[in-house]
Amino acid sequence: MALGIFLVYYSYTKFTPEQLDEIAFYFKKADYTFVVLSVVITLISHIIRSVRWNLLLAPMGYKPSVLNNFMAISVAYLMNMFIPKSGEITRGIVIDKYEKVPFDKGFGTIISERVVDLIFLMAFTALALFLEFDSLYGFLTEIIKPSKLILAFAGLIALGIIFFLFLKYSKSKLTQKLKEFLLGLKDGVFSIFNMKKKFSFIIQTFLIWGLYLLSFYTAMLALDDTASIPFGTIIITFVVGSFSFAFTNSGFGTYPFFVAAIMAVFGIPETAGTAFGWIVWISNISSIVLLGGLSFLFLPIYNRGKK
Repeated sequence: MALGIFLVYYSYTKFTPEQLDEIAFYFKKADYTFVVLSVVITLISHIIRSVRWNLLLAPMGYKPSVLNNFMAISVAYLMNMFIPKSGEITRGIVIDKYEKVPFDKGFGTIISERVVDLIFLMAFTALALFLEFDSLYGFLTEIIKPSKLILAFAGLIALGIIFFLFLKYSKSKLTQKLKEFLLGLKDGVFSIFNMKKKFSFIIQTFLIWGLYLLSFYTAMLALDDTASIPFGTIIITFVVGSFSFAFTNSGFGTYPFFVAAIMAVFGIPETAGTAFGWIVWISNISSIVLLGGLSFLFLPIYNRGKK
């Protein structure tokens, strides 16, 4: 969050009063019909994600209602705004409480989902690198130094080894409970290999990510300066925007900053890129707050009387 606040302050102070007026002008002249349509497309992707989740839960004998799945996902996105990565845990807790899916198994399917999402994001990244390797590589290495990435990766490997040794040699009751939890987690993670409708899962996954990209492209039509950019630039901006969510809660501050920066590389005015980034971020966060809040309130009402 501190990084996001700093980037908001930095972005604001580096613009001249004339540029700030220009950004405000972009907000005023934006066609918000496309912005609303973009949010609706994203909403459809969440519905498909809710349906797809049951494909992972089915091999373990669970079939929650799609509405409960959708509300659990909506609450998860809302929680991620306040505590990074808490949404996945919240989602597992919600589905455990209202559909009696054991937390470890439900959480395992969520991890499996995230692995698939990461694979698709890497595929988009590879496509972006293929289309504009020099521009994208130069942009990313300016923001994230390769040496820091290598150091972080080495640290993760070291922590993984320490954790494995702890599980193997520790005989404490806590360790035994942790092993039991991990066994349940394994069932959820590997449910992707046991499900019967693998082809349906693949199709739905393509639909989800296709809708993400379509939603992003639709939002670009809201401003004249971003409405006619090439396909390669759309892919690259989409990838950079997606990675920005890893740095702050729900991409606060980082999303508009990174989107504007990568658009500037391809000749889009930084004022237009900044306005576009904030329009997309605010519209999506507004929908998350609305749907997450309503889901939080409606979950106990919808499940009232369930045994």
